[in-house]
Amino acid sequence: MVKLEPTVARERRRERRAHADYTGGVYGSLLAATVLIGADALGDFPRVQVVALLLLSGVAFWIAHVHAQLFGEHLAQHPLDRHTVLHVCRDEWPIVKAAVPPAVAVAVSPLLGLDVPGTLWLALGVSLAGLVGWSLAAAKRAGASGRLLVLTALVNLLLGLLIISFKLFVKH
Repeated sequence: MVKLEPTVARERRRERRAHADYTGGVYGSLLAATVLIGADALGDFPRVQVVALLLLSGVAFWIAHVHAQLFGEHLAQHPLDRHTVLHVCRDEWPIVKAAVPPAVAVAVSPLLGLDVPGTLWLALGVSLAGLVGWSLAAAKRAGASGRLLVLTALVNLLLGLLIISFKLFVKH
């Protein structure tokens, strides 16, 4: 294996960040929120199950997106190679990353004295904060004006309120 010069490796990381796509993070945050909505309908259960459900859902959807990208888009245009597969896996990884903060919120919720419903509300709030955060990061990376950043935040907050209304509907 060839080891890259530190400056070359740093430059490649900087270039990857410059071309980052936040779609997976936004999508993963929405996915985590919908998992939490469904989890609440099941009643009381150990927090470990919710953490596993969040993380495994993120991994399952990551696999689905990688598969769809590789066999739906890339293969139709050119043959697959190791580099392409790794590139797609890395590009879709934010779907899994977005599930981690709500899973951590669930895991630490006993330290905060939260019951299961409180835990799910906390995790949902963390998911929705991720949704707003990922979308703002995308808008900022695209060079959006301050006004467009505010609009992006408001649109995603409204989407979050819609998700919360789904949670309230499923509960009752």
